[in-house]
Amino acid sequence: MDTIVVGVDGSPGADEAVRFAAHEAALRDAALRMVTVWHVPTAAYGGIGVAVVDPGAEFEEDANRCLEETAKRLEAELAGLKVEPVVREGTAARVLVEESADAALLVVGSRGHGGFVGLLMGSVSGQCAHHASCPVAIVPSDN
Repeated sequence: MDTIVVGVDGSPGADEAVRFAAHEAALRDAALRMVTVWHVPTAAYGGIGVAVVDPGAEFEEDANRCLEETAKRLEAELAGLKVEPVVREGTAARVLVEESADAALLVVGSRGHGGFVGLLMGSVSGQCAHHASCPVAIVPSDN
């Protein structure tokens, strides 16, 4: 069975990407791998590289919640599909490229919760387009 990978970050652009990916998965009779990525910002370590308390668990919980809320919000679009939720630590572009290594298609939104709001093609979608080993669909968003 083919797999379609889609990046999820809770943004309206990511929701559009999930809708597109779900439609493609239904057309291709493919599984849908919904990937959310988390990482601990350097600032959480106080700039010295050592954390007194490991904040990773909280970031991972937030990522899981994001994925669950997206799946609930888009429940109708996901009905009848084999959905594989994936939550991983790392940078979004790197993890999405890795997760799509065995995929038929990687789907990302053109604007998410990145640091460069307003760019036509964000840094994550650009990195995925350049480095993925499968076709990449970049879904535009009106938001």
